[in-house]
This record gives sequence, C-alpha cells and structure tokens, in this order.
Amino acid sequence: MKVHVEVDMTPQEARAMMGLPDVVPLQQKMMEEMQARMKSAFDTGDPEAMMQAWMPLGGAKAFEQFQKFLWDSASMVAGKKGK
Repeated sequence: MKVHVEVDMTPQEARAMMGLPDVVPLQQKMMEEMQARMKSAFDTGDPEAMMQAWMPLGGAKAFEQFQKFLWDSASMVAGKKGK
C-alpha cells in the first residue's frame, strides 16, 4: 500500500514546523559584512584585496589546495599515483 501526502508550505514554514532556528537575521548580517568588505576592497583597487574579501578563508592558497585535491583525486581514480 502506498500513501502519498502533499504538503503545501513555504521553506520558512517547514523550518518552523521542524523546530529549526530562524537564520535569516544571521544571513543578513553576514551579507552586510561581506558587502562592506567587498566595497572597501573595490575602493582600494587591489585585486589581491578583492580576492581576500571574497574568500576570507585562505584566498588563492585555499583555491590552489582545492585544485590539488581535485587533481590528486582524479589521478587516483584513473589508477595513477598522486603527486
């Protein structure tokens, strides 16, 4: 026997029904902070400062590490020894 139940509610209503916290104020504060960082980086005209504002957790170095991780994973899947 199959039972199909369709519930029509917004994501906010679903989160409230499940008892999840309202994270909208936190998201708004984070967006305001990111916008302020990006604006100050744009005002300086420094590309490196812009990248640091967009990726505060390591910037280009974090991106290089992520690329290396993907390359090593692809090499392992292909049967080659990673570098």
